[in-house]
Amino acid sequence: MKLYGSILDDLASGPLDLAPRRYGLVAACDGGLLEVSGLSVPVGAMCRIAHGPEKALAAEVIGFRNGRTMMMLLGDTILLRPGARVWAEGRPGLLPVGEPFLGRAVDGEGLPIDGGFPIHSRMEWPAGGVRTSALDRSPVRLPFDTGVRALNALTTFGVGQRIGVMAGSGVGKSVLIDMIARGASAEVIVVGLIGERAREVSDFVERHMHADKKDRTVVVAVPADHAPNLRLRGAMLATSMAEHFRSKGKRVLLIMDSLTRVAHAAREIGLLLGEPGAARGYPPSALATITKLVERAGNSAASGGSITGLYTVLADGDNQDDPVVDTARSILDGHIVLSRDLAQRGQYPAVDIAASLSRVMNDIVPPEHEQLARQFRALSASYEANRDLVLMGAYRAGADPQLDRAIAMHQALSAFLSQPAGEVVNLADSTARLTQLLSG
Repeated sequence: MKLYGSILDDLASGPLDLAPRRYGLVAACDGGLLEVSGLSVPVGAMCRIAHGPEKALAAEVIGFRNGRTMMMLLGDTILLRPGARVWAEGRPGLLPVGEPFLGRAVDGEGLPIDGGFPIHSRMEWPAGGVRTSALDRSPVRLPFDTGVRALNALTTFGVGQRIGVMAGSGVGKSVLIDMIARGASAEVIVVGLIGERAREVSDFVERHMHADKKDRTVVVAVPADHAPNLRLRGAMLATSMAEHFRSKGKRVLLIMDSLTRVAHAAREIGLLLGEPGAARGYPPSALATITKLVERAGNSAASGGSITGLYTVLADGDNQDDPVVDTARSILDGHIVLSRDLAQRGQYPAVDIAASLSRVMNDIVPPEHEQLARQFRALSASYEANRDLVLMGAYRAGADPQLDRAIAMHQALSAFLSQPAGEVVNLADSTARLTQLLSG
């Protein structure tokens, strides 16, 4: 009765709209791109298309051309017919947010996919975010506990930092994200599973939506077989949800898996609109979408809240110079690189410490911690650079004292970087273990 009571109260307080509804007609359809005549609605508006006796199809306005409104379907074009009626729905450019989404898993439209009751929330947030002054972003000054020993000790994150997890396919990005979601300390966790396998979505929801963090977790899931604009809308919904909670003064952890799938969706939309492929097939708007999405995370001086952004980036073909990887690396405040070679040796998480970096670590950790992390990096890099010589027996002991120490400590260094997926190691324990390892 409580659920229905809030709905009835909102209906009673809302204004009664008696204006006649305007309709448009489907004039053309080309691979999910619709041209509608007779309907003037802004970009970003959601529309419904009459689909006979079945449920109405959903579409989103993405542009205009020759006096016609261009839309992209959020589903399949099967049984769509010319002349079908199209009408606008909801408020353009606004996405549903709020407390009712906590503990729920929703799709790109904000509709529940967890089998629970419908979500009722009158709170809305602009899909493109609320742009503020650059000086409203307060600096990163507090450490963020990830629950992963290697990250806590060697690439310490900060509250409000934006970090990328970069690797090829099958190296362990999703597993590392899963470990951080389990061990991180945050008041609200918003997870955007964009363009991933449906099996991963169901597994993540099963693991995390029945644990102690369920009441402060929101999952926005749009699998890979959904329309590109729905995938892009899911990423915007997850970011808008995080911005809403930040405006309430909350410390939010925003996990986006993956940023590359968002870029792929933006590329499909850009190519449909006729944009030229600039960088390896990516039109300029696709790479700009990444920048706009990432820049919305960070600290807020006005509310005191923060969004710590964690984004996975797929390096196609293990190429670290891929346009998406390069763009993400340039705009993020740090990046964690996962190595396929380390994964094949059985080291999980397969963090390549030499290639990983946290740009705010020096501002948030004591000088002693920073010095120990540099020593660890130097030893790890020295061993990896001479690994083949050591294995062949071509290296003569005593030629390089640092390499001698790295060889002697190799097993201990590898054990420090490895961690079972179900184990959580807090920041204090990670620092103490690092000190104990290198002080000997």
